[in-house]
Amino acid sequence: MALNTSADAPLPVGEVSRLIGGWIDRLGAVWVEGQITQLSRRPGAGVVFLTLRDPSYDISVSVTCFRQVFEAVADVVSEGARVVVLAKPEWYAPRGQLSLRATEIKPVGVGELLARLEQLKKSLASEGLFAPERKKALPFLPQLIGLVCGRASAAERDVLENARHRWPAVRFEVRNVPVQGVHAVPQVAQAVKELDALDDVDVIIVARGGGSVEDLLPFSDEQLVRAVAACRTPVVSAIGHEPDNPLLDFVADLRASTPTDAAKKVVPDVGEEYERVRLLRDRARRSVRAFVEREERGLAHALARPSIEDPHRMVDERADQVASLLDRGRRTLGHLLDRADSELTHTHARVVALSPAATLQRGYAVLQKTDGHVVRGPDEVAQGESLRARVAEGEFTVVRAD
Repeated sequence: MALNTSADAPLPVGEVSRLIGGWIDRLGAVWVEGQITQLSRRPGAGVVFLTLRDPSYDISVSVTCFRQVFEAVADVVSEGARVVVLAKPEWYAPRGQLSLRATEIKPVGVGELLARLEQLKKSLASEGLFAPERKKALPFLPQLIGLVCGRASAAERDVLENARHRWPAVRFEVRNVPVQGVHAVPQVAQAVKELDALDDVDVIIVARGGGSVEDLLPFSDEQLVRAVAACRTPVVSAIGHEPDNPLLDFVADLRASTPTDAAKKVVPDVGEEYERVRLLRDRARRSVRAFVEREERGLAHALARPSIEDPHRMVDERADQVASLLDRGRRTLGHLLDRADSELTHTHARVVALSPAATLQRGYAVLQKTDGHVVRGPDEVAQGESLRARVAEGEFTVVRAD
């Protein structure tokens, strides 16, 4: 229940500690799982001191138990082991310290660990963290590779040596962290986040040599899996193991069986690339040569055609025919013109013969009235009427007398 305190009426530290202890004493015993990070078994002491740590959240709590409680599992439990303890929270008022008083300790077996990992795997898979469409493609030639591994480890040496042997110009940004134990999960996750934040890093390799199921537990931790899933940079899992797969393998963009395999999959081999370039160059050269030769054969075939080999031959062959047709056309036109001239002459003679002028030349005259009307009969002219007579050499006036 809440306390009524103020700056003028504060509680002493001892009273606060006593009240906290009273509240904690009301809590019952609970089963707690964690990893033993410190173990103190002083000779002759009746109490064993432990420190249980949650590797996912970097939280620790002190645990005490009577020697006989610990002796029941002493042969199978040591520092680094995962255990489940039945304990009651206790408050040590003089130092204001919380601890757990254990009355039973049970080691977590491999089978149980694998069962829990399988449950976690199904849960993360249902969220889509392992979906193939989330996988990012690795760059063909990474310029800077981020490497997360143990300090001075065989995994680090294998990745660096094999990668530089394959492509000497490759560069690395290395983060040395614990790869097993209580500090592995937060530090590996932090190293991955730091490398992912660097714009120059093209791909990240998380590497470790082989180990037991318990040694590889940090690489199946949910915190690390989600950190890798959130990366924008492609991540390669290079945990040296074969029988089992930590969850890091499923969330990573590429799985390598060993650190050496990771170097081979991430970095191309310069010799192989030179050979590939040589083969492609030879292939291109053969293709170009075949194309040129094919075009040359086509050109030679085209030039061998009579129309191309002797382009004037067709004109020369048609020259005599054109000349004959031209001469024939000229003769035909001459005949037509001569015939037309003869017909024109005959027509002209007929016209001349039938013309009134010709009639006048023979002594005839044409009588016209003053209005120009031609006289065709005597009854058309009145007595004493003046008429105009047209003859071949001119005209004159006549008068009808009778």
